[in-house]
Amino acid sequence: MYPINDIILSQFGEKPKQISILNGGDINQVFKVELYNQNLVIKLNNSKDLPQLFEKEKKGLELLSQSNFIIPKAHLYGTYKSYDFLIIDYIETGRNLNWGDFGEKLAQLHQIEGKHFGLDHDNYIGSLMQVNEQCNEWIEFYTNHRLLALTAKARDQGLFERKHCLWIEKLCQKLDELIPTCYPSLIHGDLWSGNLLTDKSGQPVLIDPAVYYGHPEMDWAMLSLFGNYPEEAMRSYLNISNLEVGFEHRKEIHQLYPLLVHLVLFGKGYYNPVMKIVNKFS
Repeated sequence: MYPINDIILSQFGEKPKQISILNGGDINQVFKVELYNQNLVIKLNNSKDLPQLFEKEKKGLELLSQSNFIIPKAHLYGTYKSYDFLIIDYIETGRNLNWGDFGEKLAQLHQIEGKHFGLDHDNYIGSLMQVNEQCNEWIEFYTNHRLLALTAKARDQGLFERKHCLWIEKLCQKLDELIPTCYPSLIHGDLWSGNLLTDKSGQPVLIDPAVYYGHPEMDWAMLSLFGNYPEEAMRSYLNISNLEVGFEHRKEIHQLYPLLVHLVLFGKGYYNPVMKIVNKFS
């Protein structure tokens, strides 16, 4: 039995009218909490393997709130007995996303610039710690803190042999030729369809960030990794911002990081997709 009543009473001074389960993925237990004058979402976990998960999620939501996307307000995080918790606003979802509006808002998000690639703190992508040590150049950041860092984890888990590490190192040496330069853009960092919702009016809603200042092509590559998006979304984006010619060809290079994340988290089923990209560009 989760201590939701006790947490809400201690933080909001009233007991919930109703509590219902929401889909929360593999990491957290997620519930909708109905109060008399507002609806909330409470996330709970008791994993000691995910320190500061909810603190970092709250920071990520606050960073995204600089954009024009609808972002659920994060009220507070804390610990109650053996449970960590995060409380955010509940947003009633709809079905018909306005993709043109999404493209415009993503362009505006990517126009929020940082001084460096990375972030002033590490965070999570799924249940995996994401190191965001700041760098002046994207290629340096992507090589050291994304591709090689995850390659080392895969090797340590027995998923790669030495030869696989050498192949990825060889690819990293060519990234300067393959990826255009950019300024550090604020990106969602884990922009797949499960983290892109729509409210009742069709406006896009972003949740579960893995934010940092990175290459704007990362969000588009992630969005197309396990699905796709209508042309309208990209057209609207390009009315405000731009992507260098050749994105469709090189987007797999950006997809290599989330695929390595999946390989480390979920195992060898992602080995072939990773190696397909490595072999294509090496």
